[in-house]
Amino acid sequence: MVTFNTKDFEKMDKRYRAKFINSLSGAKSANLIGTKSRGGQTNLSIVSSAVHIGSDPALMAIIFRPATVPRHTFENILDTKIFSLNHVSEEFFEKAHQTSARYPREVSEFDAVGLTEEYVEDYFCPFVKESALKILMELKEVHHLQINKTEMIIGEVKWVSAPRECLREDGYIDINTIGTMSVTGLDSYHPLKKGVRLSYAKPNQEVKTLDRDGLT
Repeated sequence: MVTFNTKDFEKMDKRYRAKFINSLSGAKSANLIGTKSRGGQTNLSIVSSAVHIGSDPALMAIIFRPATVPRHTFENILDTKIFSLNHVSEEFFEKAHQTSARYPREVSEFDAVGLTEEYVEDYFCPFVKESALKILMELKEVHHLQINKTEMIIGEVKWVSAPRECLREDGYIDINTIGTMSVTGLDSYHPLKKGVRLSYAKPNQEVKTLDRDGLT
């Protein structure tokens, strides 16, 4: 067993520390954010910080790093108030990871990494055609986190597209059936195994296994 404290953190190389601390929270979601500037320039970037905030209204939050360098995705969201979230799957996770490279503003990551822009209905922002689960988000709040100069945005889910076969009768979305990947640290991608669903927890009542295949 090895232990670390704050003094150890301070002695770590900057990149080593970033990977170490970023791994502590375990598996995270892997999503691509699709945006477009008012001038028509599209942008695509991978994030692992999207988290559920509430279901009524349907809200999700995303953390953006400090604006010490241009953050094209963040700037587009502030300007247009709309963006897409697209699940990353086994079929294109390498291309998704490549969007983290610092391309110039005039270069679309869609073109640079070989993913396809897709537009649905009259929504302004692009979706990732290759993604099986797509979410349209509308910006609701922006919070500057003074403690580390990051920015947290809260968006409302306005539209969802998902394969019928992944939706269960009780509303559960079985993302295992569509190949959604998770990510640990900054660069380790993991396919999901079949999950085990458990019964609703109540005091003095034994938890039961509902299934082992994501089915109800």
